[in-house]
Amino acid sequence: MKNYTLSLFSALLLTGCSAGSSNMETKTEDKTLSSGIEMSNFDTSVRPQDDIYQYVNGTWLANTEIPADKSNYGSFTELRDMSDERLKSIIDAASTGEEEQSEEMLKVGAFYRSYMNTDLIEELGITPLAGELSKIQSVSSYDDLLDLFVQIQKKGVKTPIGISVSQDSKETTRYILYANQSGLGLPDRDYYLKEGERFDTIREKYEEHIANIFTLAGIDDAKSKAERVMEIETGLAEHHWTRVENRDRDKTYNKHDLAGLNELTPNFDWKAFYAGIGVAETQEVVVRQPSYLEGFNKKWKEVSVDDWKVYFTWHLYDAFAAELNADFVDANFDMYSKTLNGIEENLPRWKRGVSAVDLILGEAVGKIYVQKHFTPAAKERMVELVHNLEAAMEERLKGLEWMGEETKAQALIKLSKFSSKIGYPDVWKDYSDLEIKEDDLIGNYLRYNKFVDDKAMAKLPGPIDRNEWFMNPQTVNAYYNPSMNEVVFPAAILQPPFFNMQADDAVNYGGIGAVIGHELSHGYDDQGRKSDGDGNLKEWWTEEDEKKFNERAQVMIDQFSAFSPLDSVYLNGELTLGENIGDMAGLTVAYRAYKNSLNGKEAPLIDGLTGDQRFFIGWAQVWRRNMREKALRQRILTDPHSPGNYRVTGALQNMPEFYEAFDVKEGDKMFIPVEKRVKIW
Repeated sequence: MKNYTLSLFSALLLTGCSAGSSNMETKTEDKTLSSGIEMSNFDTSVRPQDDIYQYVNGTWLANTEIPADKSNYGSFTELRDMSDERLKSIIDAASTGEEEQSEEMLKVGAFYRSYMNTDLIEELGITPLAGELSKIQSVSSYDDLLDLFVQIQKKGVKTPIGISVSQDSKETTRYILYANQSGLGLPDRDYYLKEGERFDTIREKYEEHIANIFTLAGIDDAKSKAERVMEIETGLAEHHWTRVENRDRDKTYNKHDLAGLNELTPNFDWKAFYAGIGVAETQEVVVRQPSYLEGFNKKWKEVSVDDWKVYFTWHLYDAFAAELNADFVDANFDMYSKTLNGIEENLPRWKRGVSAVDLILGEAVGKIYVQKHFTPAAKERMVELVHNLEAAMEERLKGLEWMGEETKAQALIKLSKFSSKIGYPDVWKDYSDLEIKEDDLIGNYLRYNKFVDDKAMAKLPGPIDRNEWFMNPQTVNAYYNPSMNEVVFPAAILQPPFFNMQADDAVNYGGIGAVIGHELSHGYDDQGRKSDGDGNLKEWWTEEDEKKFNERAQVMIDQFSAFSPLDSVYLNGELTLGENIGDMAGLTVAYRAYKNSLNGKEAPLIDGLTGDQRFFIGWAQVWRRNMREKALRQRILTDPHSPGNYRVTGALQNMPEFYEAFDVKEGDKMFIPVEKRVKIW
């Protein structure tokens, strides 16, 4: 099942550590600390002044093959594999019933058994979707179609308008509905609209895939119906906003009441839609892409009821193909993993099952995960590091020479209101209302999707649940939530090479310290800066300071737009701007925090490296990654994060401290003249 949750916050990465102990013991006085740097990965034929990323990771990059079941492989992937192994142990114990389990862990065991029972899945074929298919076939009018639209969305099936519930960006003490463009099977509008042989091939493969799924489902005239689905999706794609446009938090905030919605889309009965999703007619909606809704309004009645039925039938199968019998699973893998990402083999069934449990009952297994694999000492150390980074950020803000005092005062107020969540939730999710059956995999997904939808709608209009997490403890990632003005660090990322309790501080500040700084800095990137200390989307910059910020940000846009990972393919500096600011600002603040931690003393020389050198190497080793070309191409087009090598070199070539640490001079490949370097935070 695909997960289409709308993310309104900034994560450290969106695509998926390494050798070193994961037993994060407290430092002891008699233990000699290591550098925490994996020097066997170095390629010393490359000078750090020319390419610090290749210098630190070159041997690893050359000697590490991407596993056949992955699109990429790096430090994050290694940690994720470790997390999967740990989760499997927890899930196996719940599944086999070898020891007494809590009620929610009994659900974990039952769900996992439903996923792993391939004999039953093969026997059932498409029958678990019979009820939903019957609803589609019974539609005979646009009124019926709208009711189907509502009901099928609640079950996790993609529809042309995505509805979600989140904090109101301009009134963060309440929840509000968000309406978002949706309805496409391919990753982005460009896959439908861009010219060129590569995109032509993908479109042909996608249309063939739709026809193949229809054929497997026993649907007549599969080819012509696939053509019709492609025509509808292409028509929707023509009105989709670009990824860059969707980053703009001002332009994507357009609040409408019921009358305003009806004016925007008169062909779509919003009153009936409201009734279907179970909200009051007075409920306002934030429309993220108004022109898309206007385009959809025309398509809604232009497309016949019968053709919409074909479209919804396709998306029903598309949503659950990976959980049906082997023929559907193989077809789904061939399209979305092999064709789009170049992956050669599907993940083993148990890994897919673990991922499924992580989606459906993630916090249930997360409780056990943190008991077994996250120590109080690690959390205590992280609390200290976050405090140190916040203090360094305060120093940086106070010392900004380009920002006026009025704006600076507001920036400091915002910093004082930051909150952090570390490791795991204080209040865990309640799964008591979620029914799980060990012989009904598809039914489990359908009930889970409705469970999530019901919980979301019940939030309206508030109060705000400030204990809620949007990642599980076992997730190798971190995020900043602008509406909460909070930074969140799940337990699983707090391991080497990010966080090594047995290593010298330099590498920890260059790793997890820079990650903390990255997330804090999202509060001051080109979009996060638009929210105040209470998380409200609100103008608090003077016009002059905003102009100065934009001028400095444009230098970064231009720098990253000049990077070409593939022949004639360049990064999108506008799309990646927020993450690039987060990287550079995070490193800058982490470096200040590291220097503060030394209390004026000189850092020891370890493994022949100075403290400053170990700091920057700590950052570089975090981002080692090999990536298949198809996956890289998709990432460049759709991901707001730059590829790992550019996250390293792109940030460091702008930092004077890096130049000093490695004696970078004019003529070295990483050298940029002072007047052309980016300096924001």
